[in-house]
Amino acid sequence: MTSTDFHVFDTTLRDGAQREGISYSVADKLAVARLLDEIGIGFIEGGWPGALPKDTEFFARARTELQLKHAELVAFGATRKAGVAVEDDLQVRALLDAGTPVVCLVAKSDVRHVREALRTTLEENLAMVADTVAFLVSHGRRVFLDCEHFFDGYAADRDYGVHVLQAAFEAGAEVGVLCDTNGGMLPMGVGRVVADVASRVDGKLGIHCQDDTGCAVANTLAAVEAGVTHVQGTANGYGERAGNADTFALIANLVTKMGISAVPAECLPELQRVSHAIAELANIAPDDHQPYVGASAFAHKAGLHASAIKVSPELYNHLEPAVVGNDMRILVTEMAGRASVELKGRELGVDLTGQTDAIGRVVDQVKVLEADGWSFEAADASFELLLRAQLPEAPPPLFELESYRTSVEHWGNGVVVSEATVKVHVDGERIISTGEGNGPVNALDNALRQALVHRYPQLADVSLADYKVRILGWKGGTSATTRVLIDTTDGVGEWTTVGVHANIVEASWHALVDALTYAVLRRPRP
Repeated sequence: MTSTDFHVFDTTLRDGAQREGISYSVADKLAVARLLDEIGIGFIEGGWPGALPKDTEFFARARTELQLKHAELVAFGATRKAGVAVEDDLQVRALLDAGTPVVCLVAKSDVRHVREALRTTLEENLAMVADTVAFLVSHGRRVFLDCEHFFDGYAADRDYGVHVLQAAFEAGAEVGVLCDTNGGMLPMGVGRVVADVASRVDGKLGIHCQDDTGCAVANTLAAVEAGVTHVQGTANGYGERAGNADTFALIANLVTKMGISAVPAECLPELQRVSHAIAELANIAPDDHQPYVGASAFAHKAGLHASAIKVSPELYNHLEPAVVGNDMRILVTEMAGRASVELKGRELGVDLTGQTDAIGRVVDQVKVLEADGWSFEAADASFELLLRAQLPEAPPPLFELESYRTSVEHWGNGVVVSEATVKVHVDGERIISTGEGNGPVNALDNALRQALVHRYPQLADVSLADYKVRILGWKGGTSATTRVLIDTTDGVGEWTTVGVHANIVEASWHALVDALTYAVLRRPRP
């Protein structure tokens, strides 16, 4: 079965965004969509246009800013309201206005929810499904239907959910998704229900599982075993309450354990990188113990494991880690990880042929930096600079820092002004520059670019696009370390740099210097 026949549908940007603590900006959502496309996802659900302004903006920007290689973008919404003609339902119109090739509708499939939540009749609910599906199909959209509370509804009335599916398929829906909305199912129950439903309907079935029993991935795989060919998940299992089925675990299990070509083969080694990059965008620490993609997924301590691994890594690894882009680690001896550096260098366009010593230095440096809280998973620009600095043709620094100073003044009436002064040496010339901004980092950025722009005019086009701070409380109390991620753009591309220090301004300075250095590297002066 190929990825064309088998659907991997990701709802990180809609269902996953309901996780407590996650609030994506529109720029974040676009970045997450690009990352999901890199692992071969077939369908990316972008949000609910018309219901949420941020999602409406996302779809509007996606038309010109997203060039997806593997995925199709999906708009999510509800069927028409009870008693309202589908042509007059503004929310349904918003789904068309989103301009996506695919629409995923949600509908009630539990008789109790139809009567008590929708407060309508079972017959009207079926009409709502059929009318909305047919309307969207008539406008050239592929339609998937999420049958909300399907499994709980099946327990109350084993026939009504099937009637909902039949109504959708007869109206032209391509997929009918059985949703364990409350997340209370176990694998054996899911397999039994899916097998029964599959024998009673003629259409492609999907599965959407929440993780309230800790079985979302297992429940999804049980559904596949019973005949489902469309699976829904979220990156790293993000979602409301206990979360959703983890898209990365689903893909890895489907491909490596069940022999289903759920994504293109060349995408599988990107799983760990994309998992960690999305975690950084969500501002959530990656789960070291996450299956397949966690930093500890293939880590072994000294002793019996280590001695056996010297003979054959397969004795203690269920899978070759590189298959999913991960590495095996010996925690005491600290395996070098040279292959990862070489592959990343190739991806970044850095020729490491014959640079054995340089690769070793980079590996050692990354280990030291990561121990201090640095993370390069979502900061490719900083990693590329670190890598190039170890090569014989390493680019010289843009400047030599003498000092910098920042200040913040509160002038009353809510007016707060930040000022920064930098003293740097550029090509033997001492330059003092002062800049103002709406915060110390913005002021530093303005002052430093002002000092450098005469020597590096391409910096005039550079600006900060996003700024993220994470407090790493590894050292306890008020001495916690601060990690800063800065997204920078020159109007053509965007890149991310990282800085770490106990002082937030100094951490920001490191990330800012990398950002400007990378800008010059991207567009060398003629």
